[in-house]
Amino acid sequence: MAFQQGLSGLNSSSKALDVISNNVANSGTVGFKAAGAHFGDVYAASLTGAGASQIGIGTSLTAVVQQFTQGNITTTNNPLDVSINGGGFFRMSQNGAITFTRNGQFHLDKSGFIVNDANLRLTGYAADGSGLIVPSTPVELQLSSADQPPVATGASVGAFQGVRGNLNLDSRETVPSTAWTSGPAVAAAPATTLWSPNPASYNYSTALSVYDTLGNAHTLTYYFVKTATSGQWQVYANVDGTTNQTVNLGAGAGNPATLQFNSSGVLQTAMPLSISIDLNGVVQATGSTNNAGSPLAFNVDFTGSTQFGSPFGTNRLEQDGYTSGRLSGLTVGADGVIQGRYSNGQARNLGQIVLANFTNPNGLINLGGNVWSESSVSGSPTVGAPNSGSLGVLQSAAIEESNVDLTAELVNMITQQRNYQANAQSIKTQDSIMQTLVNLR
Repeated sequence: MAFQQGLSGLNSSSKALDVISNNVANSGTVGFKAAGAHFGDVYAASLTGAGASQIGIGTSLTAVVQQFTQGNITTTNNPLDVSINGGGFFRMSQNGAITFTRNGQFHLDKSGFIVNDANLRLTGYAADGSGLIVPSTPVELQLSSADQPPVATGASVGAFQGVRGNLNLDSRETVPSTAWTSGPAVAAAPATTLWSPNPASYNYSTALSVYDTLGNAHTLTYYFVKTATSGQWQVYANVDGTTNQTVNLGAGAGNPATLQFNSSGVLQTAMPLSISIDLNGVVQATGSTNNAGSPLAFNVDFTGSTQFGSPFGTNRLEQDGYTSGRLSGLTVGADGVIQGRYSNGQARNLGQIVLANFTNPNGLINLGGNVWSESSVSGSPTVGAPNSGSLGVLQSAAIEESNVDLTAELVNMITQQRNYQANAQSIKTQDSIMQTLVNLR
């Protein structure tokens, strides 16, 4: 009698419906991966081996396999919501226990750790105080909310230090009618008036802010004076409107630097120039309190400047210093680098998210809560930066939706319902046959 086959069919259809129902229930779960039930036929063991007349005794569930296909990406308003586009899992830590997830809904806890809703901590590569990230053993990512310290002009660690400018000095200009003067002596604090040169004593001026070791901004003004020597200009400077005696741009305080151009208008003077600003003199004149290191010294580079027969123009004038800044926002790059944006307009790397991938993701142990753990079947994880090797790229302010196809799941549900009904009909038929045998006289 085929009761056993029909019963196994009922059990299999019931388990398939369980898997389908779980998929449907998690169709809105971020990072969820749909599963499929796999079945195999069952035959009775035979001491004499297989025969051509073997009849199966039903079916059984062989595996429930998750489909690690890509889910749709949906944007959010949280910059710490991160989606993976491609292979890999976020590597999470809880008291040293490592788990893995595709759910990238993260936020900061009270200690500055990046955590998910289950308070599992996201891991990655840490950044040092200067923002340098060195790949090593992943650690729990903790973001500092401390103010970014100021950097004095000329003290940055990049390829460019100091001030650099690119400008054109009008070759048609004439020598100023009034000679340049050094200005009055520095007044005792607080000063009532600040010195500024006579406009008739220079041809052109331009200014920018420079920063001392405490992050205080000072206005550095350059004055360009055409001389009687062909192609020659003198450059004077002062700070915060004080006497230019506080600024050493040439051979000594108050002395100018010289820019020499050839007949084609190309700068011939070797660059960079050096500048030294006596901040004590600046403070005395302006009456402000300042304990910054003095003098403030840095290079000035006018490489690329020209003397053409066209109006004065400053094409570029920049410096590398900045004041202190407060953390105002976060961004996560496609490579997993977390950058902090500060109120001083600067950005600094705070860490880098890592991803982990497995040779056999279906060997992972599903722990619930959208997390998996490593097993001997899955193999060891390959850990690295996003967008490297087989690892996907990240997108900030976005989440990966469940990859459940509701239409397909509902069709599968109808199919399994029919299978269940058919297996029930098989049992009903066998029962009718049994009843016929019982009724034989």
